[in-house]
Amino acid sequence: QVHLVESGGGLVQAGGSLRLSCAASGLTFRSFTMGWFRRAPGKEREFVATISPLGRRTDYTDSVKGRFTISRDNAKNTVYLRMNSLKPEDTAVYYCAAKLNYDSDSFDYWGQGTQVTVSS
Repeated sequence: QVHLVESGGGLVQAGGSLRLSCAASGLTFRSFTMGWFRRAPGKEREFVATISPLGRRTDYTDSVKGRFTISRDNAKNTVYLRMNSLKPEDTAVYYCAAKLNYDSDSFDYWGQGTQVTVSS
């Protein structure tokens, strides 16, 4: 059974930083593309970032480029999202997800999410 467990969320002031982690189990982690998504209050879930199985390719939504960095440690079955220069509009529940095909639109597995709140 696949489990994705996010951690590292919390309350931070605008301009601050957080690092989210997502620990994966029950899958061959190094074979999966990993992604981060977020859902802000009253809004639909949106894509944040994705990283290919060996970490050679990353993609970001425009609003986080230059501020967020996705990375992974395949030895620890963990994907990270480093978030710098946080803004109040980054407030959301952040989810990690996994898929086998980097170019597929859909993810196969999802975590339960971790709350990030950025105060102004």
